[in-house]
Formats: sequence, structure tokens, C-alpha cells
Amino acid sequence: MSSVARVREAFARIADVDRPEIWISLHPEEHVLAEAARVDARVTDGELLPLAGLVAAVKDNIDVAGLPTTAGAASYIRHPDADATAVARLRAAGAVVLGKTNLDQFATGLVGTRSPYGAVRNAWDPTRISGGSSSGSAVAVALGLVDVALGTDTAGSGRVPAALNAIVGVKPTKGLVPTTGVVPACRTLDCVTVFARDLGLARRTVELLSGPDGLDPLTRDDRPRPAATTTLPIAVPTAEHLTGLADGWAAAFDAVVERLRADGVVVLEVDIEPLLEAATLLYGGAFVAERTAAVGDHIAAHPDLVGSDLDPSVVQIVLGGAESKAADYFRDRERLDHLGMLARTALTGTAALLTPTTTWHPTLAEVAADPIGANSRMGRFTNFANLLDMSSLAVPAGTVDGLPFGVMLTGAAFDDRLLAQLAEQVMAPSVELLVVGAHLAGQPLNHQLVAAGGSLVRAVRTASTYRLYALDTVPAKPGLARVAEAGACVEGEIWRLPATGFARFVAALPAPMAIGQVRLEDGGTVTGFVCEPVALVGARDITAYGGWRAYRASMADSAS
Repeated sequence: MSSVARVREAFARIADVDRPEIWISLHPEEHVLAEAARVDARVTDGELLPLAGLVAAVKDNIDVAGLPTTAGAASYIRHPDADATAVARLRAAGAVVLGKTNLDQFATGLVGTRSPYGAVRNAWDPTRISGGSSSGSAVAVALGLVDVALGTDTAGSGRVPAALNAIVGVKPTKGLVPTTGVVPACRTLDCVTVFARDLGLARRTVELLSGPDGLDPLTRDDRPRPAATTTLPIAVPTAEHLTGLADGWAAAFDAVVERLRADGVVVLEVDIEPLLEAATLLYGGAFVAERTAAVGDHIAAHPDLVGSDLDPSVVQIVLGGAESKAADYFRDRERLDHLGMLARTALTGTAALLTPTTTWHPTLAEVAADPIGANSRMGRFTNFANLLDMSSLAVPAGTVDGLPFGVMLTGAAFDDRLLAQLAEQVMAPSVELLVVGAHLAGQPLNHQLVAAGGSLVRAVRTASTYRLYALDTVPAKPGLARVAEAGACVEGEIWRLPATGFARFVAALPAPMAIGQVRLEDGGTVTGFVCEPVALVGARDITAYGGWRAYRASMADSAS
């Protein structure tokens, strides 16, 4: 798909889903189309742009030239003249940036509700949290508004929202991606992260963003070690450290572990108490003073804005660090060094640590009732990674009671490529499904796909051997039929669903709809909606419209 076509599709999708809380600012569509046209021209001229044809979103604590940076607080607004290094590299690879996404203010939180721009609702269940702090970026990807999005991760902000929205979240080793142009949360711990629906795209994007820029003094010149087939065991926590998970989550995690064992992977239980104790130091020790150093002066200068522009929970956390003394920091640093040594000893001889990404998926109301306590439960398995200089990534691993369940692989610094290789074995199987009617993005039944964990992959057309008919159903829907002659291409979309979600979706499919194999214009085949022949008798042939959306638009025009 051309960049121009993808941009038009993205803006139509943004209008269809009507989730304004995802965005803090958007480029005008005309501006983005002009940039997309330039990308298409470069591709036509033979330039190799690995992300051409893709659209992106950027968390609003990362600079994008031409858009304000707020970090989730209008009072903190700045107007950058240049892109952050990560954004500049993203655009240089051909991705087109649509806008800036909502976040837990000053990247302080794992819930996605700490923003004066509104709580970002979960992509699957709008009564539940999206996870934070990179909430808008994760939900924009999960709902198919963008293909890839940038976030940041200090305590788990690039992994928790991935898990709660059934997408991939990659937190590279500290320093691999420069943080030039990023509003700091904890400057020495912050990482720029990548969200995508596809692991390969997420990892490819991280590779494109990596490398020193000569501006960020914390950027590291080391490159990730090449992935190599390993027979080392995967470590998992002992049972005592998996207590307190949401109902059904322990069983879901056990199912992932058993699937690995069935595939011949050796799984080794490890005491991760040193890691969990290290995690408590991020907010419960002197390290929080680095947040005070980053934005504490701004918060202290605006006490009148607390409760309006400045989130009370964020204010409490950030200003709390002012109580720490230098001696407290060095005591905590010594304690962390000791815990790191114990953790490395415990994990010696294993390839990586596999855990649930987080511990539960609260509702918006549950977080509102206990904003600090609810948030603190989210980071049990994520908070230690950056403190101990570890690489990590989160991937979907199925559903529990109709909501996403995700797991996380955490390894040594610069083991990023190894983690991606291991994640391929861990991820729950998925199914790609072609839809051509009422389940298309923006159509009345699309919510069923989203509820089943579906994410939009791309727009496609069938081979020229099909005809489309308008069925007499409520809500209105079409029937697709393969014909021996006089066929035509029909527009549709491919959605990816976790296998469990697909099974649930198909089980509820009403007659006369059925699932079969559909050939595409590019010669491939995909599982898709077809129709029982008996339902086509007397149905109106609408093939000439090219697709369901065009037919419905013509009907709306006729009615008006």
C-alpha cells in the first residue's frame, strides 16, 4: 500500500473509532498527506525505505517537530524545532507520523489514567485501563490506527500497556536508542520503546532507531549480540512469586510454560526474590529523586494547578523524591548492586526469564478508588529491568475471560535479539481472517473482532473470481461467493486474531455466514468469510460497487 493510501485509511479509522483521548495533538491530514506523497516519490525514485507505507504515533514526551510536547501537562508545553533522534530515524526509514499520544503525566504511572487529557480506555474493554504510561501509543496500535508507535519505558511503560491491549512492546537495552529530545522521567533509566502488532515489525523498528547520535551522553555504542540458537533453559518464577495474580492468570501462565515444554524447551524454576526486591527500590527508595530532578521544579512552581493540569498522584510521587538525601541514594545503590549480583547468580545458565507481564487488569473505577495502590501492583515484574540494566519485551499470550493476557521475556543487556527469537516460541498462535462487510473497520460489527483480540493488518482485494451480494439481514451484511466466470475483485481487510479469540468468534457466527479459504489478488490465500449458497438466491448483486463500504455509501446518498 502506498503511504498516501495508508494515511487516508488511518484518518478514516481514527474518525471511525472515535477515541479522542488517545491523542494530545494530530497533524492536519493535509500536512500528513503531503509528507506521505514525498515518501511515495522517494520510493518511486528507487530509494530503500524499510518503513515506507506505514504510519506511526509518538508518545507526547518525545519531540516531533511542528507539534507541541506536553508530557501530559499543558503547563509544561514546549514547541520543538527538531524531531527527537528516534523520531527522525523513524521518519528517515519512511514511516509517516500522524501525531502525539496521551500518557500518564511525565511518564509517571502504569495505568494510563493520570492525564488531564483524559484516561485512555482499553482497546478491548473501555471500562478497563489501557495501562501506562505509554497508554495512547499502545491503544493506537491495538485499534489499528497506526502500524507502529513510540513510547518510553522506565518502570514498565513500554510493556504493561502492550500486555493489556494484546500487542507487542519492545524495551531495548538502556542506551541502544538515544533519548535525545525525550522529556526525562528518570534520565539514567529511560528507554525509548516500540509498539506494534507484529513482533518482526517491532524489532525491525528498534534496530532502525538504535545507535549513538553524538548528542545523548548515555547512548551506548554496543550493539545487541546476534541471536543464536540456544539450548539453555528458560527461567520461570517459583510458585510463591506467582501468587496474587488476577483470576485465571496463573493458569494462563502455566499453559504458556507447558506449551514450551511440549515444544522441547527446558523450563527451570528460579527464585526471583532478588529481582522483586530490586523492583521496590524504583519508587520505594532514593531513585525516585531522579523524577524530582526532572520535573519537580515545574510542579513545585505551580501548586495552583494540582488537581487540574497536574495530576495529584504524579505530584505526590515526583515531589516525594525531594526528601531523599545523597547518602540515601548511595545506600540504595549499594543495595541494588548486591541484589543484581544475586539475581545474575540465580539466572546463570538460563537464556532468559519468563514472567507474566503484569499482575492484573483493573477497571477505571478500581484505579480511581486507589490510584497509588492499584498502580503499584502493575510493576511487580517490570520495575527491576532498567535498574538492573536488562533487556525485555512483552508479547501477547492469549486471553482470560475475554481479556488479553501477556507474558514477558527479560534477559541480560544486549540480549535483545535472543529475546525476540525466544518470543517467537512463546507467543500464542494467531489466525488471519479476511472480512468484507459488517466487520470492516468502522462498520457495525467490527467491535466483535476487537473484542476477540483482533487487530487490523492491512487492506486487500480478493482475486477476480468472486461476487458480492447484499443479504437480507439485520444488521445489513454482504455475502461473498466464488464464481466460475464473470467474477471481480472485492475490497476487504485482513484482521489478525489470537487462536482462542478466533475460536470464540467463529463459534458465535450466525448462519448463513461461514468460514472458508479465499484467494487474494496477490495470489495468496487467507481464511475468510464466505456465504452459504442458499442465502444468495434472490439477493442483490453489488459486485459492481467494488466493496461493501462503497455500496453502503451509495445507499446513504440515495436515502438523502
